[in-house]
Amino acid sequence: MEKISYKLDCFEGPMDLLLHLISKHKLSIHDVPILELVEQYLAAVRQMQLDDLDVASEFLEMAARLVYIKTVSLLPVHDEADQLEQELKGELLAYQDCKYLAGKLEEQANGFGYFEREPVQFPVDMKYTRSHEPYEIYRAYISAVGKGKRRLPPPVEAFSRIVAHRIVSVQSRVAFLLERLTGTGRNRFLSLFEASTSRSEMVATFLAILSLCKAKRVVIEGDGEQATIELKQVAEESD
Repeated sequence: MEKISYKLDCFEGPMDLLLHLISKHKLSIHDVPILELVEQYLAAVRQMQLDDLDVASEFLEMAARLVYIKTVSLLPVHDEADQLEQELKGELLAYQDCKYLAGKLEEQANGFGYFEREPVQFPVDMKYTRSHEPYEIYRAYISAVGKGKRRLPPPVEAFSRIVAHRIVSVQSRVAFLLERLTGTGRNRFLSLFEASTSRSEMVATFLAILSLCKAKRVVIEGDGEQATIELKQVAEESD
């Protein structure tokens, strides 16, 4: 590839660099090969970095955009790539028109002088001169008071429902299960949860069953609603 020569101060942005690459190879924006343009643009950006130049973020953003267009164009269905190419070409045409008009305005402005003067300090009156209806002041006050209250910690009453919840221990449910199974020998698995009055109790019951299974004190047989749980005899454990 031909070595790209450029001056950073010639490019006001990534669009300017793209137009430079297009015009350098005497291409039309309508027919410019985007894939070839990607390689040339990335080479220019890499050269900037090799020369330890401060590459603006918009140049890197355009590089990422071009790489993405190239990536999706390699897919079997590249409708998205075609759409992205058309969007980029449209932006290039608009930028080219703006740059052309800016040059014309600059030519017309030649010969016109400009005047400047030292900044003048004007006195600033900090007195509040606007007038408000009473209800507006009242609403502003209520709003300010409400914001202040939102910064305060929640009252003790807000924790009453949390503290009031009964915490059921797993050990207590283990004792309950052993007592119930000792009397009946075998129970339906789901029946052990029917008398639970809280989520904490149901969770503790389930963990107690797992604990008893791990200790080989109970055996669970069957699936779903037909599952049963049976207490093993101590004699079976000694075997």
